[in-house]
Parts: sequence; C-alpha cells; structure tokens
Amino acid sequence: QVQLVESGGGSVQAGGSLRLSCAASGFIFSRSCMGWFRQTPGKEREGVAVLDAYKATTYGDSVKGRFTISRDNDKNTLYLQMDSLKPEDAGIYYCARRSGGWSYCPSLDRGDRDYTDWGQGTQVTVSS
Repeated sequence: QVQLVESGGGSVQAGGSLRLSCAASGFIFSRSCMGWFRQTPGKEREGVAVLDAYKATTYGDSVKGRFTISRDNDKNTLYLQMDSLKPEDAGIYYCARRSGGWSYCPSLDRGDRDYTDWGQGTQVTVSS
C-alpha cells in the first residue's frame, strides 16, 4: 500500500525558508517519478517541482531559482527546500507519485493528471 506523508510546513515571513519532507513507503521509491504540487484557494492544483528516478528535475516558472527538489533513496524521502518565500507561495503542498511507478516524469504542463498517489498535504503560510 502506497503511503506518502508530508511534514515541514509552517508559517514564515516573506524572504524566509522552509524545508518540506515526504516520507514514502509501499513502493520502490528509488525507481519512481516524484513531485511536489500546491493548492491555493480558488486555483487548480499546480505542479511546483518534479524529480525523476535519474534525478532530473523540472520546476514551475514561479519557483525556479528559489526552490530545490531532492530525494534520499536510502531514507525513501522526498524533499522540497523553499527559499526566498513569497506570500504567493502560500498554500497546501502535496507530495505525489506518478501513477504506474514510472521512472520518468511528464511535463509540468500536464498538471497533476499523471499522479494518482498523494499525501495528505502540509500547509505553508507566508506573511508579508
């Protein structure tokens, strides 16, 4: 049974940093495309960053240069380091695994349609 458990959310001031973690179990983590998505009120869930099994990364335009996605395959954990946070980064952040256990990640332009396993989410609040 696939389980994804996010942690690390919280409240910070603009310009601050947070590191999100996602503990994964129930599948071969090292072979899976993994991603971070976020949901804000009134908007569709958007892709923030994805990382494939070969450690190739893709970032959403709004977070490039500020966020870093990484993974520790020994710990079955996915991370999202968020620096220079802005109020518009606030939302619920979700960890996700691409359906079918694919190693490569699809384009972020496809949104979240290719991901079927999700964590419960962790709230990020950024005050100005």
